[in-house]
Amino acid sequence: MIARTNGTPISITGLGCHVPERILDNEELSTIVDTNDAWIVERTGIRERRIVRPGESTATLAIEAGATAVKHAGLTPDAIDLLIVATATPEQPIPHTGAFVGETLGLQCGSFDMNAACAGFVYELVVGASMLGMGYEHVLLVGAETLSRIIDPEDRTTTVLFGDGAGAAVLAPMRETPGVLAWDLGCDGSAAGLLEVPAGGSRRPASAATVAGREHYLKMAGQEVFRRAVRAVVDSATLTLERAGVEASDVAWFVPHQANARIIDAAAQRLGFGPERALVNIDRYGNTSSASIPLALFEAVDEGRVREGDLVLCSGFGAGMTWASALIRWGAR
Repeated sequence: MIARTNGTPISITGLGCHVPERILDNEELSTIVDTNDAWIVERTGIRERRIVRPGESTATLAIEAGATAVKHAGLTPDAIDLLIVATATPEQPIPHTGAFVGETLGLQCGSFDMNAACAGFVYELVVGASMLGMGYEHVLLVGAETLSRIIDPEDRTTTVLFGDGAGAAVLAPMRETPGVLAWDLGCDGSAAGLLEVPAGGSRRPASAATVAGREHYLKMAGQEVFRRAVRAVVDSATLTLERAGVEASDVAWFVPHQANARIIDAAAQRLGFGPERALVNIDRYGNTSSASIPLALFEAVDEGRVREGDLVLCSGFGAGMTWASALIRWGAR
């Protein structure tokens, strides 16, 4: 059995975020589908989301966020040893999104994509920290999504929820306090059908029938996803705290995946985090999948709310159904 306590002495030395300029608020959305601002806010907490324009893509968002993170770390592209891109909306099936991102950024290293849906950033954080333990000096992580490209504009259950964006981080070794104290990753494949794009892959290749059936859009069983999401976040976060030997009261900041304000509130309450300790920005960005945790965390860092030595608990869940939690001791570069 793997202990799943990493203790990897790492630091997040560079941060970067990027969202499209185009804002789609609830009032405008109500002219597209049968909904209204009050209905959306009450059920999701979302007031607006960012949407890519023609010419923008998952890679273009990732490139902007990644470039900012590398610059913020005080590095040049040739110093990056590995690039990991977490995304459920890749640039195209082949090649991987990291190929486009690395080429434009001028990286001279290996890269790969990771699809753990909304848990993607925590997954790549654990993998990236592990690679530093293998001898790498700088790993660039990017969580980037253009979910608006796979949302059915006629389905109000999904159209109101999702937005586009990217967050990036540069990981580097740290000599003293471990950065990742403990972690938990998991997946319950029996629930894969609750949140999926049914067609377009090798199991159900694109055809006239799948296009006519609108099966290339995201489908979601909302109530069941809600129920499982709360339980997954609470169980995974609790297990991570136990593995680190830490109480919830010791944690300065809880950074949940920004899926739904009611899910966040329910999970935080069960874990013992008051609203003043949960980082939430879903009202402005909606659900940005793998980009949601870095967007919320890095905004708080930029505002000076997250400080050296703070314990930060990140927890996400998503299609698959995947889940992931990681406890970080925040350290300056």
